[in-house]
Amino acid sequence: MAEAHMSPQTLAPAAHAEGQQHPIRLYLIVWFWLFVLSACSYLVDLLQFQGYLRWGLILMLMLGKAGLIIAVFMHMAWERLALSYAILVPPVLVLIFVVIMAFEADYTFFTRMEFFGASPAVPAPVVH
Repeated sequence: MAEAHMSPQTLAPAAHAEGQQHPIRLYLIVWFWLFVLSACSYLVDLLQFQGYLRWGLILMLMLGKAGLIIAVFMHMAWERLALSYAILVPPVLVLIFVVIMAFEADYTFFTRMEFFGASPAVPAPVVH
């Protein structure tokens, strides 16, 4: 019976609580960090890092930017843990399998090099 005496004004906040809005400050902070990470990625090229250091830094900065975008702009930070696992675990497993395949490919290459002796990419000299 208490519900019959409630006015529409007291029920209005419950209707507006359905859609949640995040503060603009959160988005500005994320944009700032995306800018900083992009500037660091540009500096990796500007300072002419080479080899594994270059690729490691680029991948680390790229994963940082992707993590920020997924967490905030795709709202994964506020999703249930099961949904987060369902979205984030498969790409991690794919990366693990790619690393395993790279090790297997190297093993196969070095085994063939030891068995056959010479690189198949180098043709034998032609004698006339």
